[in-house]
Amino acid sequence: MTSTLPPLVVPAEVLTVDEVRRYSRHLIIPDVGMTGQKRLKNAKVLCVGAGGLGSPALMYLAAAGVGTLGIVEFDTVDESNLQRQIIHGQSDIGKSKAESARNSVKEINPYVNVIIHETRIDNSNVMEIFSQYDLIVDGTDNFATRYLVNDACVLLNKPYVWGSIYRFDGQASVFWSEYGPCYRCLYPEPPPPGMVPSCAEGGVLGVLCASIGSIQVTEAIKVITGIGEPLVGRLMVYDALEMSYRAIKVRKDPDCPICSKNPQQTDLLEDYEAFCGALSEGASAAVVDSTISVNDLKGRMDRGEDFMLIDVREINEWEIVKIPGATLIPKQEFLDGSILEKLPHDKQIILHCKSGARSAECLAIIKNAGFKDAVHVGGGVLAWVHSIDPSLPIY
Repeated sequence: MTSTLPPLVVPAEVLTVDEVRRYSRHLIIPDVGMTGQKRLKNAKVLCVGAGGLGSPALMYLAAAGVGTLGIVEFDTVDESNLQRQIIHGQSDIGKSKAESARNSVKEINPYVNVIIHETRIDNSNVMEIFSQYDLIVDGTDNFATRYLVNDACVLLNKPYVWGSIYRFDGQASVFWSEYGPCYRCLYPEPPPPGMVPSCAEGGVLGVLCASIGSIQVTEAIKVITGIGEPLVGRLMVYDALEMSYRAIKVRKDPDCPICSKNPQQTDLLEDYEAFCGALSEGASAAVVDSTISVNDLKGRMDRGEDFMLIDVREINEWEIVKIPGATLIPKQEFLDGSILEKLPHDKQIILHCKSGARSAECLAIIKNAGFKDAVHVGGGVLAWVHSIDPSLPIY
């Protein structure tokens, strides 16, 4: 089936005998054939992230015969990654994710040229890195980087395949501003800070990464070879529990601040961390002079000071690991105000969560409600395990 969009990449001159043997199952598909496989060989695809989505994406892009694969990744492999980031293994714990991913890709397909960029992409390097590739696959898990990826691709007039996962739900689309909407047309602004939990806070079904990652690779192959109908102007929504897919039409926003303008005349790369805001303004103000360290907390415990230690995480997180003496009151009870009348006014309130973001938001709520003697624990449970009791598990 011929696509309504032109092939992204011109064919390579030739496939070797070894490549013909390797890709024979592609070659006998009329829609792909020799020409399509040559396009894949000539393609340069960059995967932003080698984590949950990047793992299956990189593996299947390599198996499909994409000639050049770039990997942008600055993190190292953690044991908690292995539940879903299948490009890494037990022996890779503590190693560079970029190098681990490269080694796996070369094992899958030695004919692929792998280029690693061991850096965090930001305004200073994104244009230079992206300009080396034909297509971008976005495997990021935070809003600031998603907006950065989108804006850079619009300014460079490059298509990119986007995916998102959370618990049992996934989304995927292709954004190519020359032919359809961009990410900002779908999501003009990020959600309020703390409103949408990350996978680290809310969890994700490991195999969901494969479901969405495989969609991303399918779309990448279609765009590169010019076959089928790519998800340009459509958002694919997947519910793993119901095993249902539905497509939602996405229209180009005529007032979009990035894709409705001439890319040659705009310079909209901005402070994405500030735009997306890890903390709300209220929380940022609340934590000033109201943050204690886990060492401070431990000292107060050892001295027998009278305070109420509150854990604002969810019950599933509480069952994994907890700080001794804490009381579980999930964040939602602060958001809806149901807990406020039950909090003590005659002793200090100390809040904590996994890393400090949610407790900061709850701190702002109770300070605004008149609880002046309240603080939160910077770094949360993760800092407690790291500095106070390394025998406890982390997640």
